[in-house]
Amino acid sequence: MLEVLYHYFERSFRLSETDKVLIKSVVSSRKIKKGEFLVRAGEVAKFGAFVTKGFLRSYVIDNKGKEHIMQFAPENWWISDKTGMSEGTPATFFIDALEDSELILMDLAGHHTLLEKLPGYSDSFRAGIQRRTVAKDHRIISSLTASAEERYADFLETYPNIAQRVPQHMLASYLGVTPETVSRIRKQASLKK
Repeated sequence: MLEVLYHYFERSFRLSETDKVLIKSVVSSRKIKKGEFLVRAGEVAKFGAFVTKGFLRSYVIDNKGKEHIMQFAPENWWISDKTGMSEGTPATFFIDALEDSELILMDLAGHHTLLEKLPGYSDSFRAGIQRRTVAKDHRIISSLTASAEERYADFLETYPNIAQRVPQHMLASYLGVTPETVSRIRKQASLKK
């Protein structure tokens, strides 16, 4: 599993053997089955997870019991409850596996060690934060201004592989629409072909 993480890092910066030993010293691996939780809202979030195999999601549940999916995380993506981890407060999100998954876990201390001792990691992390901020801003603006059809089309264009791996009701939750709306949009799209 570590080779997948090394390869992920090496897309952004070179790793020496010493760097690999350092990374190995601050991470652990874990396998979770489909439906199993990495963290539940209210628990202390201890780790960020890098997905080497499988598929996870993070979500919140509103006071009416409705799920709102915040993020999907397929292979080569990170997922965590960042607020809970950084502040040591109870997690806001539920994070569970949509498929049997293999993860590499890193706690906040390990993250800080890599930020301090691995300059490429620090630069890559900053660039990743910038990309994530842009994506989050885009999603917020889209949810406020775009039609359901536009949000669906944007999702398919941006994340074509994810759209094929999630059930319709989860895609609807992520987009902030009903499953019936996704069904209608898909039907209209198929008629145009």
